[in-house]
Amino acid sequence: MTAPEPRTSVASVDLQARPSEADRERALEVLRDGAGDGRLSQDTFIRRMELVLTARSTAELAAALADLPADGPLARFALRAVGRLSAFTVRLRNAWRTERLPGLTLPQLGPAELRIGRAPGSDLRLTDVSVSRQHAELRRYGDGWVLYDLGSTNGTHVNGRRVTGGVPVGPGDQVEFGSQAFRLGAA
Repeated sequence: MTAPEPRTSVASVDLQARPSEADRERALEVLRDGAGDGRLSQDTFIRRMELVLTARSTAELAAALADLPADGPLARFALRAVGRLSAFTVRLRNAWRTERLPGLTLPQLGPAELRIGRAPGSDLRLTDVSVSRQHAELRRYGDGWVLYDLGSTNGTHVNGRRVTGGVPVGPGDQVEFGSQAFRLGAA
């Protein structure tokens, strides 16, 4: 019984040659596809990834991929097209959502610190249950502002990334306190 033909193009080159970084990247892509399609378990994926990263020859790369079926050029094109379409719809949805967010104007004058939370006495009081009593703080530094999370339960996010420590913010940034989202604007 013969082994299935490897999915990469290493069969046409010297199997004792040292694999290039491009060969390794192609092999890792095949492994990611196999794990994503459910053909490889997590443990198998990790073991084979280690084999690919430590392979000393293209034959070792081919052996790590030997039992994975090859996708033809049409299948690869279709998968790339679907991936690009999916990414476009995500960008479109995010742009639509961002434009519809209520604005939050950063003051140019006034206090150097603004407390944000559900507690009475907060400079920006948000009554949503996803917002902690003392959720976040905006601090002025020179001409700009830095946003700090104050250990909130549901987190503070800037442009979709969770805040750890201080994050500089400015007009156009999207900020979220729990489930309450705003688009920052200039005064």
